[in-house]
Amino acid sequence: MKLVIAIIQPHKLEEVKDQLYRAEVNLITVSEVLGHGRQKGVTEVYRGHKETGNLLRKIRLEIAVNDNYLEPTIKAITKGAKTGETGDGKIFVLDLKECVRIRTEERGSLAIG
Repeated sequence: MKLVIAIIQPHKLEEVKDQLYRAEVNLITVSEVLGHGRQKGVTEVYRGHKETGNLLRKIRLEIAVNDNYLEPTIKAITKGAKTGETGDGKIFVLDLKECVRIRTEERGSLAIG
């Protein structure tokens, strides 16, 4: 089991969700977050001085998947989020030690679905 965490641009959320649904990945959690990567925020000129806003709006997706869904999930996120520009985001994959479905108390791969 894996936990996939993706940070993407807000305007790409619908495209990423569409790609995930096509890959039969339906269980996702979506959060609005703030952050920056290499672009280091937004730079604007105000009264002749550069002003940098440190944090940009981003979307964080958390998706628990069984191992056989890992690559389709990564491909779906990449296809939906990619623009080719700096700031497209990142995908992190973590080992998921345990998952428990609260309603039925199923554990492991069965709990993910």
